[in-house]
Amino acid sequence: MVFLKWVGIVIASIVALFILELLFVALYPDVRVAPQPLERIKRPQGDTGTKTTLSNKAVSFPVNGTSVSAWLFLPAGISSRVPCIVMAHGMGGTMSMGLEGYAARFQAAGLAVLAFDFRYLGASGGEPRQLIWIPYQLEDYAAAVEYARSLKEIDPERIALWGTSLSGGHVISIAADDNRIACVSAQVPLLDGTEAAEENFKQTGFWQGLRIVGHAQRDLVRSWLGLSPHKIPLFGKPGTVALMADEGAWEAFNELAPDDYVNEACARIGIRMDKYRPITSIDKVRCPVLIQVCDKDITVPKSVLGKASDSLGPLAEIIHYPGGHFDIYIGNTMEKAANDQVNFFHTHLLSNH
Repeated sequence: MVFLKWVGIVIASIVALFILELLFVALYPDVRVAPQPLERIKRPQGDTGTKTTLSNKAVSFPVNGTSVSAWLFLPAGISSRVPCIVMAHGMGGTMSMGLEGYAARFQAAGLAVLAFDFRYLGASGGEPRQLIWIPYQLEDYAAAVEYARSLKEIDPERIALWGTSLSGGHVISIAADDNRIACVSAQVPLLDGTEAAEENFKQTGFWQGLRIVGHAQRDLVRSWLGLSPHKIPLFGKPGTVALMADEGAWEAFNELAPDDYVNEACARIGIRMDKYRPITSIDKVRCPVLIQVCDKDITVPKSVLGKASDSLGPLAEIIHYPGGHFDIYIGNTMEKAANDQVNFFHTHLLSNH
């Protein structure tokens, strides 16, 4: 009995100390992180980085009372309902960060596209701004699919999903819950946040990881207390305080981000990503899935890719590209990946119709 009493005291003491640590981190005054403004990478004259679009219009749909902004791309001269690709960018990305280039290719191939910004980001509504929260983003994807199905121009039985990085995991999660999805394109997808976090920890080191956890705790506890959010740069140079302090991320975002892009995010996502594991539900997916991976990308470890391949079996089409996680967004790798996506969507959305 005495032993159990002391065990209880020790556990209670640890819990109390943890609560005190959270309160200290959340309430310590004037915690600031140096901003990291964009350093523009200028393209050659005449190069816009996207293909000319045929047409698109701004639309919106509500999610829990908040307006989600989207672009609807329709092929020219349609006389019957067409398939539609529902797409959103990865972690902290917005429609204006290169999605138009992909959408224009799909549109030119005879496909409709509904590209949207998650709530709290880009052109969509929601407070606090720059909040990246996985359950909310999954709600947005599901609502976007239902909105696409409601449009008179769209065939509701030929809805495809496109996602990249964090949203590459989202499209797997949505397809696992919605057997009406026709096919999925997951570009450099986050399939297992636990495995990816372990690989990232090996590269960035203990202290960098500890710094991000501290900032994430501050933001999360402040949200519980109804206080203002704590934000840090979304991407930054190696060694700096940022959710993605990586040279590849820094260069890619500087090239893709529009002039009004806000390089910051509510830090709480820093202790949520590692718990997100779409790989655990991938065996419920019943449609063809294109998985595109870069060979030096730690986001998709080989062990996780193997699990995905085994779970999907003949439904999986896996294509490898050179370089790291962010190389797939620019240059020749982007061109090759986008062309492979067009071929995949043509096969599964158009060939038999």
